[in-house]
Amino acid sequence: MSALSFAPPRDAPAKGPVHLQGVWLGHQLCDAASAPTQPTGHSALDAQLPGGGWPIGALTEVLQPNPSRHAWQLLQPALAQATAARPGSVVLVAPPFEPFVPALQAAGLPPTRLCKVQPGAAATGKAATATLWAAEQALRCRDVLAVVAWLPQALPEQLRRLHLAAAQMGQLLWVFRPAGVRQQASPAPLRLWVQEDATQPLAMQVQVLKRKGPPLAQSLVLPAGSARLAQVLAAGVLRSQQRRGQGAASPVAPGLPSPVFAAPAAFGMRWAGTGQGGLQEPARGWKGVAHALDRLAVPAVR
Repeated sequence: MSALSFAPPRDAPAKGPVHLQGVWLGHQLCDAASAPTQPTGHSALDAQLPGGGWPIGALTEVLQPNPSRHAWQLLQPALAQATAARPGSVVLVAPPFEPFVPALQAAGLPPTRLCKVQPGAAATGKAATATLWAAEQALRCRDVLAVVAWLPQALPEQLRRLHLAAAQMGQLLWVFRPAGVRQQASPAPLRLWVQEDATQPLAMQVQVLKRKGPPLAQSLVLPAGSARLAQVLAAGVLRSQQRRGQGAASPVAPGLPSPVFAAPAAFGMRWAGTGQGGLQEPARGWKGVAHALDRLAVPAVR
């Protein structure tokens, strides 16, 4: 008896992976056809995200040590584009700082499209539950375009509910959480870790912890303020030094001398006051005390 031999079909490919329409391979970035996106407004970030932008109808989780340090610099370009293209409101759930509306408007985000939801003073557990409930209800509202929520105590199963609600309604969803939870599991298809750049005061480092594609080992450096803002603030610092006799006249550098804090209003927020080591106290309600540099922020971000 002769041994049986097997011959592959004539039309079968000789080598290489099988490419099927609608099937995502793990070593490739997911394309926009299977996952609609909104451009981030940061070209370097778009190049590393599946579909070239923020996922629409999915949860994006942003981890950072400071709860609001680079939130608006990261999201404002996309929110301005989204509100210009589609109707709907942007709901802010439990923001730790008061948004500075004139700066956001100058950067292209109309204040009439913003809606803030802040849970009242209550026990910690009840406040967290109320915040999660508000975020989910906002996602299920047809008049809402995007939800930005600060949920430091959210559990994975609670985040999964928000992710499903965003998918059902096809809305943009960002959840900000502390950097300490980056080792925890998360249902978010996109997960970022945002930190300050010690070498560039008006820059931020963004590390892609999770995406629909191959791992990205190197972090991205994105602008956290305009070049004009850097020049305005550096000029103010130079004038202050000259008045105190601590420096001589010299050309204004495009960067900021360290340690100099940029205008909070330029970052889309208003601080409540000053604390040890910098401006750190969260605003209570909507009526924070304007920082002295707020008057520079609106013209500088145009």
